[in-house]
Amino acid sequence: MASAPLPLEASPIAFGTDGWRGILGVDITMERLLPVAAAAAQELAHSAPQGLTSRDVVIGYDRRFLAPELAEAICSAVRGCGLEPLLCDTPTPTPASSWAVVQRQALGALVITASHNPPEWLGLKIKGPFGGSVEGDFTQRVETRLAGGGISVPIPGEVQRFGAMNDYVAGLKAKVNTAALAEGLERLGLTVIVDPMHGSAAGVLPALLGERATASGAIREIRTHRDPLFGGNPPEPLAAYLVELIAAVQASTATGRPAMGIVFDGDGDRIAAVDERGRFCSTQLLMPLFIDHLAGARQLPGSVVKTVSGSDLMQLVAEDLGRTVLEMPVGFKYIAAEMLSGEVLVGGEESGGVGFGMHLPERDAPFAALLLIEALVEGGVPLGERIDALQQRCGGAAAYDRLDLRLPDMDARRRLEAKLAAAPPSAVAGSPVLEVITTDGVKLRLGPSHWLMLRFSGTEPLLRLYCEAPNEARVAEVLGWARALAEAA
Repeated sequence: MASAPLPLEASPIAFGTDGWRGILGVDITMERLLPVAAAAAQELAHSAPQGLTSRDVVIGYDRRFLAPELAEAICSAVRGCGLEPLLCDTPTPTPASSWAVVQRQALGALVITASHNPPEWLGLKIKGPFGGSVEGDFTQRVETRLAGGGISVPIPGEVQRFGAMNDYVAGLKAKVNTAALAEGLERLGLTVIVDPMHGSAAGVLPALLGERATASGAIREIRTHRDPLFGGNPPEPLAAYLVELIAAVQASTATGRPAMGIVFDGDGDRIAAVDERGRFCSTQLLMPLFIDHLAGARQLPGSVVKTVSGSDLMQLVAEDLGRTVLEMPVGFKYIAAEMLSGEVLVGGEESGGVGFGMHLPERDAPFAALLLIEALVEGGVPLGERIDALQQRCGGAAAYDRLDLRLPDMDARRRLEAKLAAAPPSAVAGSPVLEVITTDGVKLRLGPSHWLMLRFSGTEPLLRLYCEAPNEARVAEVLGWARALAEAA
């Protein structure tokens, strides 16, 4: 997939929904990164909760170009603030850094990653002492520190490294009986094919399920080697980038051994799956399964938190099991806030981020993968059959898609935004609008499990169109209608 033209000038340093990201060598340079890391470390120390006396800051990184080198470089910036950097000894999934923060009772973590963004991007995520992403008011204070020009001189020194990946794997094994999962996969004759998309979650699931699962063929991986170009596509768990995984799953099933694909994004905090027939399963389909497994089979307590772009099937399954559903704006930070303030069973967003109240207030794709396998072992049927049964039991749409539409410029975006706010459409592709929801963007409900949502990016002339409908043809029709509406504005 061709990338957009690279900018010639750096954008202002500004944090988005989960960190600061930009083009490596333009936005993200050593000169700019060191002060940001120092300001973030200073704010972690200043905002530490009462009683937390640690001076440690975990430093993590993914497999992108220069990520290991820049992670080591920011250790000097952290040390210059009078704090102690603890550097992961290998590239690790971002949730492994969050786990290390909680396990070691550190001030927080700074993670060099651009998550699922295209290969030319890099960035910095900040994790708080609770093991999740810091909120917007925290990053605003970091930006204020940068604007104030506070002096912090990096101090070189011997870097203290630790086995973050080993600690993370041991921590997940303590939460889930992985030996029983491996035995269950063998019993079902089910193969799990893992695609880490060349990212930092490579090797995690085989390490969790053990050598026996690998030797028996219950689990295997593809695209495990480090490739900073990610095969030419963004390391984002979308069907268009999973041709090899889908083919591998279908080939295994055709030989008589049903398979399931599990895919992680570049830094291991997003998940998607492929069922035994080769159908792509985003969290629109996985979240209902998590709800059914955790609330039904496991009988764990807590409410369900979904974003406004989440499938109606999530709510239908939750209500079928007597669980309260909270609907939030798009962004995992809203889900994490609920996890920190109340009892949450599971929270997730349509883009692949899922978190669990029994774990961290954080997206953790490998942990989600373990629970997905657990649900299938407990249910005794492959993924596609389990999802189909859920839809038959609770109802819900059978099709969903999202279209990201780049507008000509910010003026075009503002015109369309004003138009939608002043006069939302009364009908969409021949269907009357029954309800207008403005939790985040404009969501137009057209019927049961049938809706269109238009939502603008926070900083770009980018419009995201989301649609759920009874079938794929109707989804395509509604998205086509919405695209024409946007292009005519």
